[in-house]
Amino acid sequence: MRWALALMAIAALAGCKRGGYDQADATATDVPKAVAATPIGISTVESRFGTPVKDRVVTLGLLNKRNNEEQDLVMKSGEARRVGNVVVRVATCERTLPWETPPEVGAFVQVFVEERANTNEQRAWHKVFSGWLFKNSPSLNVVEHPVYDVWVKDCAMKFPGEEETPAASASTAAKPAGKPGAPVAKPSAPAAQPAAPAPQPAASPAPAAEDAPE
Repeated sequence: MRWALALMAIAALAGCKRGGYDQADATATDVPKAVAATPIGISTVESRFGTPVKDRVVTLGLLNKRNNEEQDLVMKSGEARRVGNVVVRVATCERTLPWETPPEVGAFVQVFVEERANTNEQRAWHKVFSGWLFKNSPSLNVVEHPVYDVWVKDCAMKFPGEEETPAASASTAAKPAGKPGAPVAKPSAPAAQPAAPAPQPAASPAPAAEDAPE
């Protein structure tokens, strides 16, 4: 009986320990408070024409160079996302006006990595990048880190007049008169005229009758 009670107690302790580990793993995926409390270091400016900053959505690419795994991070302005021991935070994103050339898409991004500054120190969160990243001009600013790379893929925002897609514009374009979708009748070829009859040769005159003898 004592052995049975002892086994039950060991099993209960093991279950509690596993539950503690599961809870720790779940909370470890949250953005650390030290990172969340770090000032973003930029003041966002609202556009007079475009989508408000709070409603813009940026798509970033994240690459882990150790295992060559790449994934997309879709975040709204002011949001942070943790993947393993890296945290990516977005302040805002911008896109050039439709009539501006060349077109460009950019986002203000911060990257934090949990690592050791040297072998004698404990792991801690370090800010490895803070600045603007540009889609069409990636060489202007890059995330210089031996393990992680981050780049801009898209900034979902609109300007007045962009609500209508090109496909919708094409569907509402002027169409020829007639029922919608009805095939346009092609002009029929003129009916063939009957061939004119060949001219008949003229009849030769009858010989004149000779006078009868008296």
